[in-house]
Amino acid sequence: MDVTIERRDDGSILLRSRQGLAPYPRCITKRLVHWASVAPERRFIAQRDEFGAWRALTYAQALVRVRAIAQALLERKLSAERPLAILSDNDIEHALLALAAMHVGIPYVPVSSKYSLISTDHAKLRYVMKLVTPGLVFVAEREKFARAIRAAVPDGTEVICKDTFHQIEGDTATGGLEEAHARVGPDTIAKFLLTSGSTGQPKAVVNTQRMLCANQQMLAQALPSLRSTPPVLVDWLPWNHTAGGNHNFGIVLYNGGTLYIDDGKPVPGLIERTVRNLREVAPTAYFNMPRGYEALLPYLRADAALRKNFFSRLGFLQYAAAVLPPPVWQAYAKLGERVVWITGYGATETAPFAMCTSRGAARAGALGLPVDGLEMKLVPSLDKLEARFRGPSITPGYWRQPDLTRDAFDEEGFYRSGDAMRFADSADPQKGLEFDGRTAEDFKLTTGTWVSVGPLRARINAAGAPYVQDSVITGDNRDQVGALIFPNMEACKGLDAATLRRTFQDLLARLAADSTGSSTLIARAIVLEQPPSLDAGEITDKGSINQRAVLKARAAKVEALYAESVGSRAIIVNGLQSESEGTRSS
Repeated sequence: MDVTIERRDDGSILLRSRQGLAPYPRCITKRLVHWASVAPERRFIAQRDEFGAWRALTYAQALVRVRAIAQALLERKLSAERPLAILSDNDIEHALLALAAMHVGIPYVPVSSKYSLISTDHAKLRYVMKLVTPGLVFVAEREKFARAIRAAVPDGTEVICKDTFHQIEGDTATGGLEEAHARVGPDTIAKFLLTSGSTGQPKAVVNTQRMLCANQQMLAQALPSLRSTPPVLVDWLPWNHTAGGNHNFGIVLYNGGTLYIDDGKPVPGLIERTVRNLREVAPTAYFNMPRGYEALLPYLRADAALRKNFFSRLGFLQYAAAVLPPPVWQAYAKLGERVVWITGYGATETAPFAMCTSRGAARAGALGLPVDGLEMKLVPSLDKLEARFRGPSITPGYWRQPDLTRDAFDEEGFYRSGDAMRFADSADPQKGLEFDGRTAEDFKLTTGTWVSVGPLRARINAAGAPYVQDSVITGDNRDQVGALIFPNMEACKGLDAATLRRTFQDLLARLAADSTGSSTLIARAIVLEQPPSLDAGEITDKGSINQRAVLKARAAKVEALYAESVGSRAIIVNGLQSESEGTRSS
C-alpha cells in the first residue's frame, strides 16, 4: 500500500491510497448470480448435519433456493419498516434467508443468540425488537428460543424455524421477484447490524448494498490472492457481527469460494470441534481473534497431521478485535511452518475493512494504512490523534436514531471512530499506523497526567496471557493507576491458591518494572471472581469488555481498590499494593 499524506494547518492529517477503487456490483447477490452461472457445481456453503457429515449447497442450488425464499418474503410484504430478524446462530437456513432478503431489497437484522439464550432478562432483545419492528422472525429451534420469543417478539409477528422452513420455500419465483431484484441499488439497505458501543444499548448500524460491495472490492484489491484462487474458509465467527457476516461471508461470496461453517468456538468443549473441522478441511486463509489462535495452538503443537493439513494451502492468518499477544505470535513461528500474519482495523460502521497490513503484520499492534477507495483523517484530540473515515463503505448512520447519527460524523462527513492512532514511525508514515486507545476512555490522574487506557489494557492482557482474560483500567481523578482483572478461569483452574497468587504477583511486578512513569504504572489491582455480565452491559455479545460499564457496575470494587487499607489479602509488589478477591482455583 502507498498513501498520499496531507497535513493541514489545524493539525489534522489526511491519508488517501494512491490506487483508486475498481468498479463493483450494485448489490451483493449479483455475485451469487454470477457464480451460479460460471461455476454452478462449485460448493458454496457446507455445515455439519446431526450425524456429523457435511451437508452442502452448490452455487446453483443456493440460487434456486434463494429465489424461492425471496418470493415468499415479498409476499409477506416485508420492508425496512418490517424487516426480517434472525435470532439464531450461523447455519445454512440463516444464510439462505439473508441472501434472499438482500436479493429483493428487504433488510434483515441478525441478532446475537446471546440476547435470547444467555440473557436472563431479555431486556436488550426487547429493545432491539422495538427498534427494528420485524415483520418476520427466524429461529433455528423454536423450543430452544421459546422463552425469548415470549419475552420479546411482539404478538402477532410470524416466527419460523427449521421445522417450518418449507413454508417459505414452496413458492415459484414470479416476474415480481425479478422486478424487485432490479430495483435493488447501491443505496438499498442490506442489513442492520447491532453494536452496543459505550452506551450499553444496541445501535442498529445501517449497512447498504454499496457498503458491502465496495468493501469486498477493497478487500480484493488489498489481498489479491482472494481473487486468484477461490477462497476456502473454515469459520465460526458469528454473522451478527461485521467480521463474520460482512467480512468473511462476503469474501467467500464475492470471490466464488467455499465456506465451511465451523460449529466450534475457542472455548473448552467447543474448540475440539474446530480442530476436527480443520483436520478435514484445509483453509486457504484463516480468520480468528487472538483468543482463538491461543486456543488452537496446543492442538497444532501436539498433532502433526492437523498441523500439516492446516498449513497445506494456507496463504495467511488474519487476527482482529485485539492485539495478538507476543507469546502467541512467537509460538506460531516455532511450529516450523511458514506463517504470514495479516491484521488491520475495522468497525461495524466501516463495513468493516478500513485499514490493512497487507504486506504482513510486522509487529503486534500494527494496523497498516487505509485501503483503496477510503479517505482517512487523523484529528488532534487532547494529546492523541482520532481516526476518522469517509468513503463508499462507511455507514450512512443508525436506524431510527438521528441524534446518534448526527454525532457520529464531523462537518466534512467523516465518521468519527473514537479510536486513537499513531504513526509507527513518525519519520516514515508509509510504515503505517498503530492503535493508541479509545479517546473517550482516557482519563487524567490527580497529577494532571493523562492515562492512555487502550495500550495499557493491551499490555496487561498480553503480559498476563493465558491467565488474564481481560482487564479494565481505573484511576480517573485518583493519584494512581489501578486495574480490575478478569482471570481466564479455565487457565487458572489448574493452579493451587498459592501458585495463583504468585502468578498475579509476578505479573504486576513485571508490569511495574517495565513502566515508564505514573501513567503506565499499575499501582494496585483486584483480580475479580465474577465474570463480566452481559445483562449489565459489561461485555458485548462478541466478547469485548465495555470499560465504562464495568467501572459503573463495579464502583464498589473501585472504591475498595483505593481505600487506605486494601485488606489482609493485599499483595505487595515493589512497594505497591494489589488485592486478590479470592479467585477460585477450581
